Amino acid sequence: MGSTRLYSKGRVLSHKRGKRNTRPNTSLVQIEGVATKEEAQFYLGKRVAYVYRAKREVNGSKVRVIWGRVTRSHGNSGVVKSKFRSNLPPHVFGASVRVMLYPSTI
Repeated sequence: MGSTRLYSKGRVLSHKRGKRNTRPNTSLVQIEGVATKEEAQFYLGKRVAYVYRAKREVNGSKVRVIWGRVTRSHGNSGVVKSKFRSNLPPHVFGASVRVMLYPSTI
């Protein structure tokens, strides 16, 4: 039996932005396998986790997580906007995130 993941993979593209100003309180995420606005509707309200390793241990673990939530779609190509508890730093652009398949609306 194969493993069953409870998340879809995503990639951080950027902060929400205009031509000149960035708005770091909202991040743009491309979810793997999502190519249209209609497909992105399923992921609205789902939780997003940016998992990373830090140098110093806290509570016996070097793994840290910044949690967020998918808020709405962005454009027609399946990109979604998501808000994180603390703003994602710019060096995260291009990094992987986990889009959890909960809370479920089915």
